[in-house]
Amino acid sequence: MGRKTPQTYEMYREFVETRPPDSVANIAICLIHQANYLIDQQIHRLERDFLTTGGLRERMTRARIDYRNKE
Repeated sequence: MGRKTPQTYEMYREFVETRPPDSVANIAICLIHQANYLIDQQIHRLERDFLTTGGLRERMTRARIDYRNKE
C-alpha cells in the first residue's frame, strides 16, 4: 500500500555524499526509469479494467440494478 515512514533526503544523505556524483546521477536515472515503467504498467491496467468493468457510473448503476433484482 505504500511506505509507512516518510522518505527524506536525510535518510539517504550518507549514501549520496559518499559516492561520486556520476554514480549518484546514474542511480537516480535508473530509479526514474523504474518508476516510469511502473506508472506505465498501472495506466495500462487501469485502461484494461475500465474496458472490462466500465467506469464508476456504470458500476454504480449495475450495482443498483443487481440490488433491486435481488429483492
